[in-house]
Amino acid sequence: MNGYLKISEVSEKWGIKERRINTLCLEGRIEGAIKFGNTWAIPEGSEKPKDERIRTGKYIKSKENDDE
Repeated sequence: MNGYLKISEVSEKWGIKERRINTLCLEGRIEGAIKFGNTWAIPEGSEKPKDERIRTGKYIKSKENDDE
């Protein structure tokens, strides 16, 4: 498909694992990503989303959880 890349191509380009890119697609964090059957098509010009996973090992408590 013209204008789109496979997960394996994006993985090589961004330097992250294919599984992580699949997760980003499922979460809707890669703009313009389209799923065809069991394959994702990612626009060529897409930028790598910021890594928002928790790195400290400490989870941030929300006020909703403090009330319980």
